[in-house]
Amino acid sequence: YGMAKATFGRVSKMLPGNSEVSYALGAIARREGHWDESVAYWERGLALDPRNTALLTEVAYTYAALRQFSAALKLYDRALNILPNELYLMASKASIYQAEGNLQEAAKSLVQVKAQTDSDVAVRVKLTQLRLERNPTEATQLVQARQARLQFTFGIDKGIKQVGLALVQRVAGDIASAKAAAEQARYTLEPLRKDQPDNAFVAAALAVAYATLDEKGSALNEAQRAIALVPSSKDRLSGPAFEENLALVEMIIGENSRAISTLTRLLQTPYSGWLYSPTPITPALLKFDPIWDPLRTDPAFQKLVAAGASR
Repeated sequence: YGMAKATFGRVSKMLPGNSEVSYALGAIARREGHWDESVAYWERGLALDPRNTALLTEVAYTYAALRQFSAALKLYDRALNILPNELYLMASKASIYQAEGNLQEAAKSLVQVKAQTDSDVAVRVKLTQLRLERNPTEATQLVQARQARLQFTFGIDKGIKQVGLALVQRVAGDIASAKAAAEQARYTLEPLRKDQPDNAFVAAALAVAYATLDEKGSALNEAQRAIALVPSSKDRLSGPAFEENLALVEMIIGENSRAISTLTRLLQTPYSGWLYSPTPITPALLKFDPIWDPLRTDPAFQKLVAAGASR
């Protein structure tokens, strides 16, 4: 990122009133983990262009990664004042409430999200909401109502959705259907791994599919490969998300202590999450999400959840 940063720095001096330069510099600083510098660039851009919804969203995204949720909510509200019916923004706001454990407010922002909704992000956040509310029946119905769309979906997008279906069915207790969906995901993702060996998203999704199929060695190998492809040392924003995926895989295959150790570290790390993007793991999400139920009786996991309650 060094060369890009230097280039945009020179452009910034030539075009001091250009908000797009601040946008680019903010994105680079964020990936480098220079969070305060990133926020300063974003805020400078907003001062130049206060109604730029792309900037508003990126600053909110950054605050979410930092777990500065009140600041993120204010920025999403500003964006929604400009685009009041944008479901992506409404869902992003809901994800902040979810991270805080405020499921009632989150639900209000998701009322308009239906099976016919075009925004994949909005549907994903809605599915998270149903999971947090422990409503597997409605979650399964929502996924099934969108199954016809899969025939028009291809590549990694299709594989990730098939893995998502497997997780929904696993949480609902339908292990046979979860394995069937994971097998379909494997069929989609394994050719992609050969064609795109450097794609961390393929590796991460394939890891969850293997874990669901009880192929423990393959699951761990793919999860670790995803981390090696996008290490946190090189991408502070997205790198830890692949470590979160590793925690999920570790839990599915029964490596509970390792999963809890990974989660403990991530709770102290700013990043954009894997399961809950734009927000990282929080104690409230660990508390409410049944996906983590296999860890729930472990005192170490209970300590993580309790840490959030004591704040």
